[in-house]
Order: sequence, then structure tokens, then C-alpha cells
Amino acid sequence: MDYSSIPEPVLSVLDSLRKHGHEGHIVGGCVRDLMLGREPKDWDVTTEAKPEEVLAIFPDSFYENDFGTVGVKVVPFQKEGRPDREHDVIEVTTYRTESAYSDRRRPDQVAFVSTLSEDLSRRDFTMNAIALEVGSEGKRDVTIIDPFHGRADIERKLIRTVGNPEQRFGEDALRMIRAIRFFAELHGGNTENGWKIDDSTLEAIRKHAGLLSHVSRERIRDEFSRIILSNSPADGVELLRTVGLLRDIVPELEEGVGVGQNLHHRLNVYEHNLLALRTCPSRKLEVRLAALFHDIGKPKTKRGDGYRSTFYNHDHVGARMTRNLLLRLRFPVAIIEKTVLLVDNHLFYYNVGEVTEASVRRLIRRVGLENMKDLIDVRIADRLGSEVPKAKPYKLRHLEYMVEKVSRDPVSVKMLAINGTDLMKELRMEPGPKIGAVLEVLLSDVIEDPSRNMRETLLARAESLSHDDLPALREKAKEVIEEKREYDDEGIRSRHKVG
Repeated sequence: MDYSSIPEPVLSVLDSLRKHGHEGHIVGGCVRDLMLGREPKDWDVTTEAKPEEVLAIFPDSFYENDFGTVGVKVVPFQKEGRPDREHDVIEVTTYRTESAYSDRRRPDQVAFVSTLSEDLSRRDFTMNAIALEVGSEGKRDVTIIDPFHGRADIERKLIRTVGNPEQRFGEDALRMIRAIRFFAELHGGNTENGWKIDDSTLEAIRKHAGLLSHVSRERIRDEFSRIILSNSPADGVELLRTVGLLRDIVPELEEGVGVGQNLHHRLNVYEHNLLALRTCPSRKLEVRLAALFHDIGKPKTKRGDGYRSTFYNHDHVGARMTRNLLLRLRFPVAIIEKTVLLVDNHLFYYNVGEVTEASVRRLIRRVGLENMKDLIDVRIADRLGSEVPKAKPYKLRHLEYMVEKVSRDPVSVKMLAINGTDLMKELRMEPGPKIGAVLEVLLSDVIEDPSRNMRETLLARAESLSHDDLPALREKAKEVIEEKREYDDEGIRSRHKVG
């Protein structure tokens, strides 16, 4: 393990605590990440110093909670974040223990203690209960403090609670989802050598799954989102189901278990949704949620049985169900609207030779050009979730080509800095075909030299054209425009590999 990557601001905080006669240890998730060879996103320090003492040592800090955590502002050092930010924050927390959790969500009382071992004993999992003691300036030796054998569990790829798992989950039921979230983030899809949850920990989750109803929807949403965005989201969702947690988070998904489909699908509805999530090509939360929920309306719309089953309007029914479940989980409005839009439109019709440019424009107007790639990603997930061998067939590539072609509209009088109204108003031209002819000639000029697309330049050019015999000029303009269209279309076709 390479400890040389501990950032200087973190070391500086430890040095400052030491100079004022206090202990200071790096602790928690950042230690776990270091041992995993990952770059920590947050850095936490724990100390026996009380919050008011920490505030005195670090005047540029803040304390706005009941858990003894002081946010110490330091110079920016994290790779993530806005480049123009004024500071980063290192959280410095006083050693503490927590009393009974009557509501299964938060401790009835937080008590500050004097030893690191007491503090580590309250933590959730052994891999998060490891501390580092770093030597003073000039001698940066590092001592690992690991009373619960978290380092060995990391090496064994084992997620295990600190102490009795039933007690840990009884204190805070959210820890059950956190265990599965860590599994999904670390598992990597490796069923043989990947991470696992300790048997006693897993059994305690099954036994106490009902306690999740005591946890706020917002906290559940945050952990569920991280599962969906993890390296193994489908494995995480399936584990939520097998231990009995999914029924409290998204019971609508479980309605698809065992519900057969038709001749186009071997998998049942739940298996298909899960495989669509597993194969989703996007890393966006809304797209992955849409992949998971795209057929969530099928159980409610199923008519008939066997290979001739139908699911008419399951896309629209599923969109309404998706809206309701995301509202229940307190997702932000923007996430809800985007996910619902993708579910509602995932069955868009497109066959090469049957769909016109006008119909593609209507699809773009309905969905939004900015959402077209995400909608295609949901369609790809749907296809792969149906076990088809090819993620993006020719017709999807052709759709991408058509979307780019009609959305760019690279050769149009709309791109000119003036229009027909300007010609009639400024040059007093009469309405009629001559206005269109002049605009086309102006467009050919701009295609040849985009710098000409300025109001005064175009008006001056139009003034000279208004006195000319235009048929020949118009024919020349047509040649330039068509040549440009063909050139652009060839490039677009080539990019999307369509003939």
C-alpha cells in the first residue's frame, strides 16, 4: 500500500492537531480506498479533541451538526470539483459512541469519548473501521490501527460488520443497503473471485429487512442510486431482491418475477429488466433507471399467456409507474422527468425505408434532440436485455444518421443573418418568388465564404441581385447548395456506417 499519496493538506491538519497536543488519525472510507489502490474522494480525520477545540485550532472552519464533525477548509487538492473553487474540506470528527437507535435511523444520543478504539467500535463494517497514524514532519512513518481485522477482510474481499450484525443493523437499518451498495461497487461482476458479503452479515440482513421501513426515503434513494451507478448494478439489485429489501424500495420491479413474455423473449419480465440494466451502455443515472424500469408496466398490461401474450401500452403505463415510484423515493424533478420521458418513448418505431425525415423530426420534437442519444442507449439496453447478439443493428445506426442529418440542417436559408421580411422592408422588394431566389443566391455565397453571413454584407449583396436576371444565378446557387448537401451527407453516412 502506497501512503505517499496522502495529500499535503491532510498531513497539515494532522500536524496542527499534534502541535496543539491532540491525537489525529486518518480514518474510514479513505483508508479503505487507499488499501484498495483507489483514490479517495473524501478525507476524514478523527481526534479526541472536542469540536470547540478543533474550531480554535482551525479558525477557517465550520460546525453545523450534532455529531462532532468540524469541516476544516483547506486549499483545493481534490481532483474532482470545479477548478475555480475556493477550498476543499477535510472533516475532523471527535471520537464518539452512539447510544440506542429507537427509530432505527439515528442514535438517541451521541457521546464523545477519549479513545480511538471506542470510536472504531461504533462503525458499520470492518473495512471502514481502520485508522492510520501518520508520523510527524520529517518522519512520515505510518501505523495501521485495525482492531477488527478490516485489512484482512479487504484482502479476502469480504464485507463484514463490526461486531454483531443484528446489533449494527438494529442501530441503523440503512446499513443493510450500504452493505449491498459496497458489494455492487466492489464486486465487478466476478462471481468466483469477486467481493462477497459475510454469511452472518447477509443472514442478518434477511432477518431484519423489514426494519428498512423506518429509514427515510431520501437516504434509501441515495444508496439505491449509488447501486444503480456502480460497476455491478444488476448484481446489486438482484441481491436486494434475494435478501428481501427490494420489496420496500421498488416493489413494482418484483411484480415482474416469473411473468412470462412472448415469442420475442426467453426471459421473464424481471429477468429482462435486470439484463437491460446490466448491459446498458450509458453511465447516466436517468438512462440506467430507464433501462431497469422500461418494461415495468408489462405485468399490469399483460393479456393472454404463452408466446402470443400482448402488452399493449406497457410503455405508457410503465412511465406512470416510474413517475410514481421515483416521486415516492424523493428523486429530484429533473431526474424524474428525464427517466419518465425515456421509459414512455422507448418503443419508438423506426424501420429503414419506412420512416421519413418528417417523422424523425417529430420524434426529435417529442423527445428533444439532447435526449436522442440517451433514448437510443435505452433501446440498445432493451435489445441486449432480450439476448440479441447485436447491440446496434443497421437500423439504429441509420436512425443516428437521420437524426444528425435532419437536426443539423446544414444548408438552409434559416442560417442567414437576414430573411425575406428584411428584403421587403429594407429593399422594398415585392413578395414573390424573386425573394426566394435572392435568398438562395445569398446562401450559396455564405456556403462559399461563411464570413459573408453578416446583415449589412448580405443586404448590400441582395441590393445588387435585385436588379439582375436571376434564373442563371439561381441555377448556380442550386449547384453550390446541392454539392454542399451531398458532401455533408456523405460524411454523416460514413460516421454512422450506413450506405
